[in-house]
Amino acid sequence: MTNSFDVASNTYDITFTYSKVGMAQRQIVYKHLDVVFKTNKTLKILELNCGTGYDALQFAKKGHHVLATDISSRMISVCQNKNKLKNLEFKTLDINAISQTDFSNKFDIIFSNFGGLNCLSSAEIHQFFKNASQLLSDKGKLILVIMPKLCIWERLYFSLKNEFKKAKRRQTNDFIQANVNGVKVKTWYYNPQDLIALSHSTYNINTLKPIGLTVPPSYLEQSFLSSKFCLSLFKFLDSIFTHKRFATYADHFLMELELK
Repeated sequence: MTNSFDVASNTYDITFTYSKVGMAQRQIVYKHLDVVFKTNKTLKILELNCGTGYDALQFAKKGHHVLATDISSRMISVCQNKNKLKNLEFKTLDINAISQTDFSNKFDIIFSNFGGLNCLSSAEIHQFFKNASQLLSDKGKLILVIMPKLCIWERLYFSLKNEFKKAKRRQTNDFIQANVNGVKVKTWYYNPQDLIALSHSTYNINTLKPIGLTVPPSYLEQSFLSSKFCLSLFKFLDSIFTHKRFATYADHFLMELELK
């Protein structure tokens, strides 16, 4: 996995972070995060799978103390080249290896965006929830953006291309080899109930929202669907269809869990 994301670090910002589709989906995530961050308290945030650091930078600019981590040393190198803030630190760290000994304090929020946890098997996610519970402060929150097993856009797009195997590729309990900037990465898909079953019953669910129900996946960036008109329409529709019942049909879903 390290080498895969090392390769992706060179072009990730171009292909996703600053793409029109990528920014549209991120704006939906931030709309939900604004509710969490609407506080006078300076939060201690641990970001996992931070990629090239866009989210970490935004959180730190709001005045919060952020430690952002990624398994890829090259991703972290890209992050460090962007960072001029004293309240933001980047660190190379495997999510499967996190423990209390890695950190000097506990965190108010542990955050992972855009499918970082989809790189973990069910056994690894089970252990992650256990490790995270030891790193969170009292009433601390896990905020995770995950790819579910059924994405309406993906089903429709690949079905229209007569690629029916790809249309159903998410609907498996096994991993698939997903294409990340030309490199194959083991990827598992999870619905909210799958994560609840793996969470040791140590968390309450505060929020469950679809991310990219009508805003398309990033691989449709070059199609007419990413035009200004279409994206404006899709973002408007996503602002309406926010009920948790739509979470499993979107490209991603946001789940906010609070430590009991």
